[in-house]
This record gives sequence, C-alpha cells and structure tokens, in this order.
Amino acid sequence: MGRGALTLFRLRGIRVGVDYSWFFVLFLVIFWLSNLFETALGVDDSSALPYVLAVASALAFFASILLHELGHALVAIRHGIGISEITLWLFGGVARMTRDTDSAATEFKVAIAGPLVTLAIAAAGAAVGIALAGSREGFLEALTLQENADVTGVEYAIAWLTSVNALVLIFNLIPAFPLDGGRIARATAWAVTGNRTSATRFAGTLGQIFSYVFIGAGLLLVLNDAVFSGIWLAVIGFLLGSAARNATAETRVTQRLEGLRVADVMDDEPVAIPDDATVERALDEFFLRYRWPWFPVTDEAHRFRGLLIRESADAVPEPERRTQRVRDVYEPDVSGTLQVSADAPLEALLGNEALRRLGGLVAVDRDGRLLGVVTIQHLGRALRDAGAVRAR
Repeated sequence: MGRGALTLFRLRGIRVGVDYSWFFVLFLVIFWLSNLFETALGVDDSSALPYVLAVASALAFFASILLHELGHALVAIRHGIGISEITLWLFGGVARMTRDTDSAATEFKVAIAGPLVTLAIAAAGAAVGIALAGSREGFLEALTLQENADVTGVEYAIAWLTSVNALVLIFNLIPAFPLDGGRIARATAWAVTGNRTSATRFAGTLGQIFSYVFIGAGLLLVLNDAVFSGIWLAVIGFLLGSAARNATAETRVTQRLEGLRVADVMDDEPVAIPDDATVERALDEFFLRYRWPWFPVTDEAHRFRGLLIRESADAVPEPERRTQRVRDVYEPDVSGTLQVSADAPLEALLGNEALRRLGGLVAVDRDGRLLGVVTIQHLGRALRDAGAVRAR
C-alpha cells in the first residue's frame, strides 16, 4: 500500500519518497484551498495570494505528515527496528519497518510517537496563530475561515494547518487497526493478555468494525450530495477493512508459532569468518568450500559484526587479496537489521525484510555474540511442523 516511486531524499539511510498518487492529492488540496482562501480573504480571481497560500499550506501539511512518520521511525530505530522507507501517498504516509515489534511496550511507544508529533505541531500552530491574531477570538475567526474578518492570509494558512493536524490526530487515534489508535489498542490488549496473536486479532476486529462505519458514513454523505467526501470516506473504509482482515488472517499463521523461539529452530553451529582473516582465505576456505552467498563476520570475542557478501570479496583485486582483511570489505550491521536475538519469538520474523532479502539472519545473545543462523527454510519448516501437529 502506497509504495513510493519517486525518491525525494535519504535520511540516515531511510529512503523518503512519494507515490505518484500523492501528486493527485496535492493538486486537489491546492485547488480546494485556493478557492477557500479566495473566499475568506474576499479577493477576486486575479489575485495570486490565495494560490500562493494554498501551495504553501499544502506543502506544510504534507511536511507535517512526514514529521508524523519520522516520529514513528525514530522511536522504532531506537528500539532496534530498522526503517526501509517512508512514503507519502494517496491517503497520507507510511513508514515501513523491517520487522514487527517484539513487545507490547515497544509497540505502544512506536505507535504513540506519530500522534505525539502531530499533537506538538497542532499545539505549536495554535500558539503561533493566537500570537499573530493577538487573541483567541481572532484566531477562532481565522480557524473558522470567517469572511471579511480582520485576518491576514498567513493567519488563515496557519489556522488551517492547525485544524487539519488536529483532525489527523483525532483520525489516527481511532482504535482501528492498522491506524495508530488500533496499534495502541493492540499494545494495550497485548500487555493485558500477554498474547500478541489474540491482541492482533482483537485490534483487527476493531479495524473491520470501523471500516463498516466509514463505508456507511460515506454512503450517507453521497446520498446527501456530498459526493466527493462520501466516496473518499468510503474508500478509506474499504482500505482500512482490507488491512484489518489481512492482519486478522495473519494471526492464523502466527498462532502456529506461539511458544517457539529463534533458538528452537536455528542452526546452532554457524560457520563464521574472523574479521582479521584475509580476503583470500575467506574465498578459499569459506566461499569455495561451502558455496554460500554470505557469511557472518565475528571479532576476537566472537561478537557479530556484519556480513561478508561473495560479491564484495570477489570485487577485491586478486593481487590485494592476500593482504586485504575481511574487516575492510564486509557489510557492517550498523542498524542491527541483520541480526535477531536468539530469545526472540519466532513469529517476530514474519515479514522481516532482511530475512526475505538475504534468506537468513544471524542469531545473537544479549552481548551480541554469534549463536546461530536462522533461515527462511527454518521458518517454513517450523510452520509446516506446527501445522501438521495442529491438524492431528
């Protein structure tokens, strides 16, 4: 949903981009705001001020959506969860985590971070708006877009940005998975029951209920001649219901893995390359012998440092392979996305992006020492075995 096609920039390795559908929404928002500001300011069609304010307000709004997603991303990264990209699209923004949260507390912190950022933006907008208007009454006039009021265009723009962020905050806190409010509901149920699967099923059910409410409300708006708003709300309800149903269906898979840890299925005799080994030794004794595409790299204390990819070793010129050390060419695991705790629940690997990309992850203990390697094959075997046991 909303996978971006156009990269804007990269922030700490996170690709920030926009889906092409975003430009459609940007055009609609600018067109709508231009008419809104023109009416509120009481100017004619020849004035460029409403258009300039509309463009600035629309871009500021989407910047606030980006800040909302960055709030999620920064908290996730702080808890060892990688973020592959942040994308603005037709219905807002999405931060793609490389794996799911592994505890109710982490789920709550990641989920609440975005709304807190939006709350801060709305509060800052209200403070600036009141200061510019000189009073709460003046800001209220700007907030309600009263015509012929003693309000400047900038005050109207700030008031609109404040109000739309307040609406985004309220909408996101609706307890419907996968909205932020739904994730908060899942975290709460998870903390109470201690069961991630039942908590996800509970939040997914709430999401489906609210999707029907949105679709019904959208149809009522259409019947009352608010066609565009009604269709928009109904489409949001449809997408929300689809995502909630997918999350609920996924619990039938995760339920099979309940009680299993990474340590229960991993290869506990991993082959690792010392970081002080030469590239020539790595190629001769490891890649040529085992025919694997990558190997974990460890230091003297057997702590995991990163992966040596076959292509990286092959790229070293042959005359330099006898002196070049593995520590100079391996891919360091700076973000922690190439490893997983051996004590982590196995279900936490479902949807792990690095696992899909590499076919395996390195399992470590609390001190970062290498304990094993868990692969997609291990995960698939565990699912099949668990399914066979439940079918008996």
